[in-house]
Amino acid sequence: MSVELTLISRSYCHLCHDMEVALAPLLAEFGAVLKVVDVDADPLLEARYDELVPVLLHADTELCHYFLDEAKTREYLAGIR
Repeated sequence: MSVELTLISRSYCHLCHDMEVALAPLLAEFGAVLKVVDVDADPLLEARYDELVPVLLHADTELCHYFLDEAKTREYLAGIR
């Protein structure tokens, strides 16, 4: 079973696009999948993450926001294998 990470994102956010691109090698390395969720499509998500996007999550665990923390994300993914 592959790990599903969630990227809370906005369509017009360049940081969001940058994080999605930067995640691609880690997703491939760990066989993880990425679900991209538009923060503006859900009022609850917008209230919680509005100024923090992009936000990378695994379930309820926030791995990073604004920029990909590759070392932390790699360590986290290695630990849940």
